[in-house]
Amino acid sequence: MAADIHRNIPDSRGSNSYEVDADFGPLLQVYMTPELFRHVEPQFHRLGALVGSELEELALEADRHPPELRLRARNGAETQQVDKHPSYRELERYAFSEFGLAAMSHRAGVFGWNEPLPPIVKYGLTYLYVQAEFGLCCPLSMTDALTRTLRKFGSPELIDRYINELTSQDFDALYQGAMFMTEQDAGSDVGAITTEARQEGDVWKLYGDKWFCSNAGAELAMVLARPEGGEAGTRGLTLFLLPRHKADGSLNDYRIIRLKDKLGTRSMASGEIVMEGAEAYVVGEPGRGFKQMTDMINMSRLSNGVRSAGLMRRSVNEALFVARNRSAFGKRLLDLPLMQRQLLKMLVTAEQGRSMVFHTADCLKRADVGDQQAAKLLRILTPLIKFRTTRDARKVAGDGMEVRGGCGYIEEWSDARVLRDAHLGSIWEGTSNIVALDVFRAIRREQTLPVLKDYLSDLLRRAALPEASHSRLQALLDRTAATADHLAGTPTAEQDARRIASALYHITSAVLLAWEAAQLGDDRRRLALAHLVVRHKLLPQDPLTLHDEDPETLQRLLDGLPINEQQALALLPGRGATQGEPVLSG
Repeated sequence: MAADIHRNIPDSRGSNSYEVDADFGPLLQVYMTPELFRHVEPQFHRLGALVGSELEELALEADRHPPELRLRARNGAETQQVDKHPSYRELERYAFSEFGLAAMSHRAGVFGWNEPLPPIVKYGLTYLYVQAEFGLCCPLSMTDALTRTLRKFGSPELIDRYINELTSQDFDALYQGAMFMTEQDAGSDVGAITTEARQEGDVWKLYGDKWFCSNAGAELAMVLARPEGGEAGTRGLTLFLLPRHKADGSLNDYRIIRLKDKLGTRSMASGEIVMEGAEAYVVGEPGRGFKQMTDMINMSRLSNGVRSAGLMRRSVNEALFVARNRSAFGKRLLDLPLMQRQLLKMLVTAEQGRSMVFHTADCLKRADVGDQQAAKLLRILTPLIKFRTTRDARKVAGDGMEVRGGCGYIEEWSDARVLRDAHLGSIWEGTSNIVALDVFRAIRREQTLPVLKDYLSDLLRRAALPEASHSRLQALLDRTAATADHLAGTPTAEQDARRIASALYHITSAVLLAWEAAQLGDDRRRLALAHLVVRHKLLPQDPLTLHDEDPETLQRLLDGLPINEQQALALLPGRGATQGEPVLSG
C-alpha cells in the first residue's frame, strides 16, 4: 500500500500557501511596522489555507464554467445580464467581501484597522490570492483603481454618489468597476479613439464601440471619449464615468454584444460594448482625460505585475513540492542536478518579481502622501515591472508545468490554467513593446533615471553589504544607468529599448534583493539571490564555462534554509567578470 502511494503524483492540496513560502512572512516584516504585521498576519495565514484548498477548487470549477451572456429575460424584457457560475460568485465573495481587497486602500475598518491599510497589505494579499485565482483579480484591480481615480479627479458630488458602494464589503450592495478603453482601430494607439461624447442638454451621452471590455457587467466603468468637435489625438480625450444603470434604475443605453472566448482568465467576463447614447459623467478636467486615465492604467499595471509575481510563486511552490515528494532513478527529483538548476532559475526569477512589486508598493505609499522622489520612482518602476515581470511569468509557469510532467498538461491540475493566465500580463494594459517604450518616455520626459540611480545607490550604502557585493552591484548600476541614459537621448534607438529595460529591471531587482537581505539580519538568502541575478542575468554567459556554484548552498536556497554571508559571497562571480558587458536580453 505504501509503495502504491509513493508512486502517485504528489498533490499539494490542503497545504497553506503562505506557510510553505519561507520568505513570505520575513519579507512582509521588512515593509510593515511590527504593529501592522502582528495585526494582519493572521489574515495571511487564513488566506493561505484557503488558497491551498477551497479557493483552488472554486477556481478550477469557475475556469470550467465561463460566464454566459443573457440578453433577455423569459418574458422578453432586455436584461443584458452576465450570468456568473456559483463558484466564481463565491470567489468574488471572498475577495471583495471577506478580505475587502478592493476597499482596504480607500476606507478604514477592513480587518478592524482604524485607517486605510497601506498598499503592501493589499498587494501582499493579492499576491497570495492570485495563487488560486487570477481572473477575478482583474475586476478587483479595476474596482480599486477606478475608486482611486474617481476620488482623485471626480467632483465631490460624483464621489459621494458612488463611493460607499465601491468600497462596501456587503456582497449584495457593493459595486464593481471596469475600464472600457480599447477599440478596434485604437488598441495601444489611444489617441485614435473614436468614441464620441455629445452634450445633450445637461447630460453627456456616449456613442461608440469598445472592443475589449474586461468585467463587462460591472456597475461602473471609466471610459475615454472625444467630445464632439474635440481636438485630435490624446489631447482631445475626456474621461467619463459610465454607470450600468440610469438614476431611475433602468439599463443605460449601451449593449454587451458578446463575451470573448479567451485563452485564459476564462472565469471572468470580457466583452464587446456598443454605446448608443449612454449617459455618463465627466471625471476631472475636460480634454485631459488621457492623463487622468493614465493614473488608473498605472495602478492596473502595478496590480498586473503583482499578479504575475504571484503566479510565478505559485509555480515555484508547486514545482518544489513535486520535486521534494517524487522520485526518479532512485533519487528525489530535488536531488538531481539538472532539476536543481531548473528550480533555481524559477526561484531567482520569481523572487526578483516579488522584491520589485513589494518595494514598489512601498514607494506608492510614500508617493500618496506627497513624497516626490517616491512618485518618480513609481513612474519608472511600474512600467519596468509591467514589462519584465509579466513576461517572466510565462516562462516560469511553463517550467512549472514541465516539473510536474504529463499531469501538468491535464486540466484536472492547475498548471495549464496558470500557464494560460500568465500570458495575459504582457498583453493587457499595454504590450511589451509599448511598455518598454514607456520606460524611456519616463526617463526622457520626467527625468526618472537619475532619481532611480541615486535611490538604488543610497540603498546600497545603507545596506552595509560586503565590499565585494557593494562594488559589483554599484558598478553594474552605473553602467546600466549610463547606457539607458544614452539610449533615452537617441530617438532612433527604439530597437534597443527592450534590452536596456531588461537590464534596468535586473539591476534594480538585484539591489532590492541585497537591501532586503540587510534588513533580515543574519540570513543572507536574498543576498545570495541578488548574486545569482548578477551571475546569470547581468553578466555575459559563456556556454562553455562550467558552473562553479557550491551545490550545498544552492540546495539550501531550494530548501528555504538560512544562508550565511560567506555562502552568499561564494555565489558572486569573481573579479575577472567585472569588465564584462551587462546581459541585455529583451
